[in-house]
Amino acid sequence: MALWVDDASRKETAIITCLVAVVAVVYFAWNVNKSSKANAKLPPGQRGLPVVGYLPFLGTTDLHKTFNDLSGVYGPIFKLWFGNKLCVVVSSPSLVKQVVHDQDLTFSNRSPSIAGLVTTYGGNDIALSNYGSQWRKLRKLFVGKLMSNTSLDACYALRKQEVKNTIRDLYNSDRDNIGNGSGNPIDIGELSNSTLVCVMKNMLWGEALELREKGITNLGAELKFKFAEFMVLLGTPNISDIFPVLSWLDIQGIERRAQKISLWLEDVINSTVEQYRNKDFVIEGEERAGNNIEGSRNKDFLQLLLELQDNEDSANSISMNQFKALLVDIITGGTDTTTTMVEWTMAELMQHPLVTKKVHEELAEVVGMDSCVEEFHLPKLKYLDAVVKETFRLHPAQPLLVPHRASESSSIGGYTIPKDTTLMLNVWAIHRDPRLWDNPLEFRPERFLNDGIASKFDYSGKNFQYLPFGSGRRKCAGIALAERLLMFVLASFLHSFEWKLPVGTKLDLSEKYGFVTKKKEPLVAIPTPRLPNSELYQ
Repeated sequence: MALWVDDASRKETAIITCLVAVVAVVYFAWNVNKSSKANAKLPPGQRGLPVVGYLPFLGTTDLHKTFNDLSGVYGPIFKLWFGNKLCVVVSSPSLVKQVVHDQDLTFSNRSPSIAGLVTTYGGNDIALSNYGSQWRKLRKLFVGKLMSNTSLDACYALRKQEVKNTIRDLYNSDRDNIGNGSGNPIDIGELSNSTLVCVMKNMLWGEALELREKGITNLGAELKFKFAEFMVLLGTPNISDIFPVLSWLDIQGIERRAQKISLWLEDVINSTVEQYRNKDFVIEGEERAGNNIEGSRNKDFLQLLLELQDNEDSANSISMNQFKALLVDIITGGTDTTTTMVEWTMAELMQHPLVTKKVHEELAEVVGMDSCVEEFHLPKLKYLDAVVKETFRLHPAQPLLVPHRASESSSIGGYTIPKDTTLMLNVWAIHRDPRLWDNPLEFRPERFLNDGIASKFDYSGKNFQYLPFGSGRRKCAGIALAERLLMFVLASFLHSFEWKLPVGTKLDLSEKYGFVTKKKEPLVAIPTPRLPNSELYQ
């Protein structure tokens, strides 16, 4: 027994000694690394120790606002240390231009979190993977094939059906009261999220597939639950990301939880792919067109992705991991971000009844009170488009965008940016800068309707004063789908119903920071039908 205790004690001492040695080496390397960087002309900012540099990230629920305050102290470019990682925050259009335009190639890499890497199957997607030949191929195929007008037009019926289902169910759920304005309060964020998850499920999988053997009886509900957890993980500060030496411990369990989601989705994908390949698809009387993606009328996204995955031409084919990761991109971009912006837009409209009145008048004129909204109406809804743009200005879904990473040492604004530095672009601060915007805190859609303004402020990222979707080669690849979905859902909800806050309810516009910045308190409102013909709700 004494020998066993002695052996255990020696093992424990050895383990402690090793840990102390590792920490000492890491700390020494960090100091050497920081010392070498200190010799360069880095941007101004707090010095701090590794742990101290991490505290602001853990202690704030609105990092973009904290950064805005720090820019008031240090200027439009400053540095922070997150552990031994150097981070530079930029918050002026001229400096952003240097990052995403003048030196776009240098700053086109990413610095994905562990959760992001796991749930994109090793960073095989478009949003989080590093710049390179594989990324260029993925983006070209994604934008040119899946996000083309032809593909998006082809699956319009799938989007329209789910939005129509939501409006029908909402109308029928409390028919006795909903017409007199005393219906049940509705959580608009939950309503839009459920709708958009079903829309994306329809666009991806088309017809319902049999997944009962996997224990899944409601794919839409399962997707909604899993991807809600996924977005939480992406927005949760992870000690392992800041101190990679601790990643093997997975102290917070974030990697384990991310792996569960990844394995679940992989299981679903494998099952559906097997069913697709064992089935002869006939779409409106037309045989599935093999590998001819251009003949893709009326195909859902999964079929298009399968054709890319099966394509023998390496320039137009994707691996299975890329296939799965692209599905993750499509689902997250089409649900969580769009849901967030639906809720923010509806909240601002309820805060500004005169703006809502103008939206209703435009809908009545363009769509008509005897018709439902169709996608061909959307380009004519100029005022609603201005409302959405103004909402993006005040409430960008990703106020710091997806961080960039320097692939080599460079300089911004006269300051040295060492290789592997993470750059965050604070578009939230730019969108509210009084030097750039007249009365920036005022919600005024008309600012996007002045002559020449509508074309100047679009979502292309060419104007560095307005960047809700980013800019340069790493701007959002799904803008075409996001714009269609957001406008169509909003126009349908607003045309079909008038929305009012429950009596005695005070509207709260405070934020909840995360990977996507949401309303802190859910937006709850009571709908009243606007259309005179009840058949339009069925």
